[in-house]
Amino acid sequence: MNIRNFAIVAHIDHGKSTLADRLMEFTGTVAKRDLREQMLDSNPIERERGITIKLAPVRMLYKDFILNLIDTPGHVDFSYEVSRSLAACEGVILLVDATQGVQAQTLAHYNQAKKLGLVIIPVVNKIDVGTAEITKTFSQMQQIFGFDTEEIIKVSAKTGVGVDTLINQIISQIPNPKSQIPNQTRALVFNSNYDTHLGVVAWVRMIDGEIKSGDKILLLGTKTWTKVIEVGVFAPHRKIIEKLSAGEVGYIVTSLKDISLLTVGDTLSNQPTNNPLPGYSPIKPVVFMSFYPTDGAEINLMRDALEKLKMTDSALTYSAEHSPALGNGFRIGALGLLHTDIIQERLEREFGLTLIACAPSVAYELLTTNNELKTISKAGDLLDPSQIKEIREPMIRLSVFTPSDYVGPVIQLCQSSRAELLDMAYAETQVSLVYQMPFAELIREFYDRLKSVSSGYATIDYEVLGFKSSDLVRLDVLVNTERVDAFSQIVPRENATIIGKNLVDKLHIAIPRQQYEVAIQAAVGAKIVARADIKAYRKDVIAKLSGGDQTRKDKLLKIQKKGKARMKSVGRVEIPQEAFLMVLKV
Repeated sequence: MNIRNFAIVAHIDHGKSTLADRLMEFTGTVAKRDLREQMLDSNPIERERGITIKLAPVRMLYKDFILNLIDTPGHVDFSYEVSRSLAACEGVILLVDATQGVQAQTLAHYNQAKKLGLVIIPVVNKIDVGTAEITKTFSQMQQIFGFDTEEIIKVSAKTGVGVDTLINQIISQIPNPKSQIPNQTRALVFNSNYDTHLGVVAWVRMIDGEIKSGDKILLLGTKTWTKVIEVGVFAPHRKIIEKLSAGEVGYIVTSLKDISLLTVGDTLSNQPTNNPLPGYSPIKPVVFMSFYPTDGAEINLMRDALEKLKMTDSALTYSAEHSPALGNGFRIGALGLLHTDIIQERLEREFGLTLIACAPSVAYELLTTNNELKTISKAGDLLDPSQIKEIREPMIRLSVFTPSDYVGPVIQLCQSSRAELLDMAYAETQVSLVYQMPFAELIREFYDRLKSVSSGYATIDYEVLGFKSSDLVRLDVLVNTERVDAFSQIVPRENATIIGKNLVDKLHIAIPRQQYEVAIQAAVGAKIVARADIKAYRKDVIAKLSGGDQTRKDKLLKIQKKGKARMKSVGRVEIPQEAFLMVLKV
C-alpha cells in the first residue's frame, strides 16, 4: 500500500486551510460543486474568524497513492494540536506567505518537525498577490532554514498554481510508513471526540497490525478493554471501511461512553504489551480566567455546558468559584487568551449564556517551609508569608519576529516586561529576537502593546519552559481598612507600587461618595504603597446662622465631625458591581 502521511504547518493566516482545499480539489476528493472555503474547518467560529482551532485529517486518493493530510492550527495557543499532528506523520509542508515572509511560528514549527526527523517540503504561498515579495522570502528561507532555492516550491493556494508540482514532491520525498513491530497491533490516538449518537470516537494513526469492526482492543493508558463498533477514514467526512492497516490514518468508534477513559496520546492494542508508543506530554492549562453568568439562575446551565465542552476539548479545565460581588461562577483553565476567548464564545453561542469574564491570571508554584509544593492560580490562595519559602512563576521562551525599523521599541517593550534577551539575529529586513520572560507579563496586554509599537507587523511564538523563583508579593486593596479579596493580585515586588496606584485610581473613580470620607489603599503586607481618598458629602450645618460669634459655628462643626466619625466606625462601604467590573473585567 502506497501511503503518504503529511501535515501542513505555518504561521497563522499563511494559507494552510486554503491549500488543503486546493489539494482536495486537485485529487478529486471533493467535487468542485461541493467545495467551499475552509473545507476542513467545521466549527462556525473557525469559519467566521478564518482560523483553524482543531486539527483535521483528510484522506485523498491520487493515482496509486493514499495521501493522508492533517490540517493544523496556526495560532500559538493551539501548538499542542500541531505536535499531535506531527507525531502521526512522516513529512510536513512548511508554508510561508510571500507577502509576510518567515514569521515566529514558522520557525517554531520547523524546529519541531526537525526534532521529530520529518521530511520538510518548503513552500512559498500567495505568489499571485500583487504585494508578494518572492525573492525576499526565498532569501529569508535560505538564511534561516538553509534551504536551497531549487528545493522551494512556489504555489498559489487560491488559484491552484503549483499544486500539481507540490503533490509530486509529496509522493517523491515523503517516505512510505513502515511497521515497527511485526505481529502486534498498535495505534496512536492523536485526537478524540464524543459523538452523541456513536459515543467515544478515537482518531488514530495505525503503527502496526490492523483493526477492524468487531475487534476487542485495549487502551494501555487506562487499562480498559473496549469493542470496536466501526472503523473508517475522513474523506473529508466520516467514511466506513473494512479495516485500518499499518500506516493508515482514520477513526475507531469504541463502545465507551466516558471520554475520560480515552487519553489523547494513548496506545490502542489487541493485547497487553510492554511497547506502548511514546504519546504526548499531558496538556496543562496555563491561563486561568473566572466566568460568571450575568443571571445567577443560569449557574446550573453553565455547569452542564462546561461538562459538554470538556468532551470535545481535553485542554479545558474548570472548577466552581464564588465572588462576593459577582456571585457563583467557574474558574476556567485554558491554553492561552485566544483559547479562553473561544471557550467564552462557544458558551454564549452554543448554550445561550451571557457571561462576565474576569482578567486572566497564570498558575504559580509555592514551596512551603515544610518543603511541600503547592500550585495556585489566584492571590486568595496564597499562604501567609511566614509559611512560604519560595514563590515560582511560569517562564516562557518568547520568539519575536519584527521588521528592523521597529526593533528599538520592541526591545524596550520586552525589557519593561521583565524579559531577558537570549538571542538576536537578522534575516533580510526581519529581526528575530528570543527572550526568556515571565508568562504573567505576556497576558497583561503584551500582545496589544507589541502590535502598537510595531504598527502591527511584529509576530510572536512562545513555549512554556517551567517555573522559576521570583520576588513576588500579594498586593491587597483595602477600603476603609477592610481588605477586599476580589481585588488581590500576585505581582512582582518591584512593580507593586505602580500596579497598586493604578488599582487605587480606578476604584477612586468607580466607588461613589459616602456621607463620610472613604480611604482606598493598596498594601503589601502592612506597608501601604498607594492611597486615594474619596471626599465625603458635606452638609452646610452653619447655613442657617446669619451671624453670631465663631464659638457657635465651631460647636456645630465639631458635632458634625463627631457624627461622621461615628458613621465611619459603624458604616460599611458598599462597593457597586460596576467598580468590580472596572478592575476585574477583561
